[in-house]
Amino acid sequence: MAPRYRRQLSASSSSRPVLAATVGAALLLSLAACSGDAEGSDDSAPSGSAAAEGSAISAERCAENEAAGTITYITGYQYQSSAGILEALAADSLGYFDALCLDVEIQPGTGDTAANAQLVAAGTAQITSLGNDAEALKAVAGGIDVTGIATWGHVPIATLMTGTDIADLTQLEGTTLGHKGSLPAPLRAMLVEEGVDLDAIEQVEVGYDPTVLPRGQVQSLTGYKSNEPLLLAAMGEEVTEWNPEDYGISGSFGTIVANPAFADEHPTAVEDYLRATSKAFEYCETNGAECVGFAADVAESGYDEEHNLKIWETESALVTESTPEGSPLGFHDDALTTSEGEALLASGELDELPTVSDVFDPAFLTAIYDGTELVWPAP
Repeated sequence: MAPRYRRQLSASSSSRPVLAATVGAALLLSLAACSGDAEGSDDSAPSGSAAAEGSAISAERCAENEAAGTITYITGYQYQSSAGILEALAADSLGYFDALCLDVEIQPGTGDTAANAQLVAAGTAQITSLGNDAEALKAVAGGIDVTGIATWGHVPIATLMTGTDIADLTQLEGTTLGHKGSLPAPLRAMLVEEGVDLDAIEQVEVGYDPTVLPRGQVQSLTGYKSNEPLLLAAMGEEVTEWNPEDYGISGSFGTIVANPAFADEHPTAVEDYLRATSKAFEYCETNGAECVGFAADVAESGYDEEHNLKIWETESALVTESTPEGSPLGFHDDALTTSEGEALLASGELDELPTVSDVFDPAFLTAIYDGTELVWPAP
């Protein structure tokens, strides 16, 4: 099966235009599907190839995965090289989905992850990536039925940038703060923790041009650790980053959710989707430029590979650093998510917190690991 990519599903279009990438159809490598015969594997093939990995899955499991039909995965935002997106593109390009008899169709999201969650709940898609665990909690609290199956990063991806003249966050009182639509809950919690009077800060929506900060149009600016600070640094602009985790504030990023009914009916397919993407994540940790090239191949002209490689390197490092020793990549922790949810309550984004254990099911991820070692291929 050759990798397939489709144009964006119709949905709400509140986008996150970080990149110039848009949808483009492109064939990648045409790789062999699984055979179900362990004796057919070629151990001499390169470690990233389907030939080396793709023939050890059992015929029974292969049939179960094929019975799941096409698994539509919607990215969080276009083909950006973020955790939660790049590993899926890489798994397709490297033949890992085919190796596990999975028919995965990747569709680019607009950045409106709430709409993505709705499409998954409706069964229009089966899997999507959300910005963080908080978005999964908000979706379920709003009556959108999704199940969290993995979380890559266990640290807030949000950061607050200021000029280097700011030495204490209380200095922001009486100034203007720019955001992308609202002040992210971890940043709000950080400011409150530091005794900042939020009513004394003028908050304005400024879009996605980070130069509003060095130009003095705002005195503080929200952003993503893997994007705006890197763009400003490339311009030679110096800023100070204020990160919520430095003040004891919990957060996450790269949350993967699935349609609950689909997951219940086809558990091996969900397990093996995570198995393929987890293997691809590990591959891309040491082959980042190659994996970013996979994303560039399916995007139209204008894809900034240099910046996207920085995005991937930043986010994959945060994933590794925030994964405790003894836990597999993508693990879920109810206590951490509950702490993240409490920030939503404090900010008024939620009136009541859903039961976290009802929103996230770690069983699909734990099924593919032996301790912290990924089991490849499927048993």
